[in-house]
Amino acid sequence: MTVAAVGAVELPGRTTVAPRAVRRIAARAAREVAGVGDDVRVAAEVFADRTALEVRLPIAYPCPVGKVTEACRGHLARRTHELTGLPVSTIDIEVAELTTETEAVRRLR
Repeated sequence: MTVAAVGAVELPGRTTVAPRAVRRIAARAAREVAGVGDDVRVAAEVFADRTALEVRLPIAYPCPVGKVTEACRGHLARRTHELTGLPVSTIDIEVAELTTETEAVRRLR
């Protein structure tokens, strides 16, 4: 038995995405980028039709900082827009630290 596909029905109303949700989505998206460490911090400001992000992240040494931050900025814009429906107007990135594999092992102990 098959079920007929139901088209989207336009109903009055508004969908709001909370800044906390945008922060979590953006932090997870940043961690998806090669060279970005786990300790990502995000601040998000949500406006009626867009969002702005401030991101603080660690980068694995010896990854090129410029390439990683540009890849991160592009990925953040795409994933945040894709998952929230809000275009990202600005993404400010602060590189908090350069990490090495041995530092990550020490923190786990």
